[in-house]
Amino acid sequence: MPDKIYNVLFLCTGNSARSVLGEVLLNQLGQGRFKAYSAGSTPRGSIHPMTLETLQRAGLPTDGLRSKSWDEFAGPNAPKMDFVFTVCDNAAGETCPIWPGQPMTAHWGVEDPAAETGPEFKQQAAFEDALRFLRNRITAFINLPLESIDRLSLSSKLKGIGAMDGSTSKSGNAA
Repeated sequence: MPDKIYNVLFLCTGNSARSVLGEVLLNQLGQGRFKAYSAGSTPRGSIHPMTLETLQRAGLPTDGLRSKSWDEFAGPNAPKMDFVFTVCDNAAGETCPIWPGQPMTAHWGVEDPAAETGPEFKQQAAFEDALRFLRNRITAFINLPLESIDRLSLSSKLKGIGAMDGSTSKSGNAA
């Protein structure tokens, strides 16, 4: 189905930085082939200000972004996900809801830029690194032949993407 639009959910604990970066990047880079969302197991309730600054510096849209619970995507009226990617080790270790539609899952762990407590330039660098690592993974993902690859091969490739440069120690494990 070449005209299929794939729904993708990026998960993190707080849904204020990495998962939001993933959502925005995939919606931009996916050129209409993907509809990305983000959520957290215990959402912070707001997007980290440096997440918004980093996206704006990269020329990416920030309108309408909000921190939300993964419960929004586990109910019967939620969009059916094709893929669910955890981007923080904490979320990967949590018991996730049962996602409608049995999506493919993988862990694409990236260090938490919001955890950087040094001077502002170090905090900005941490957010830029997270954006770069996620951009590289998303670029690899959108170039996979999703319409023609079998599920086992796709699972292996998704885990490989999770182990790319910048991965945290748990990357590559299923979500």
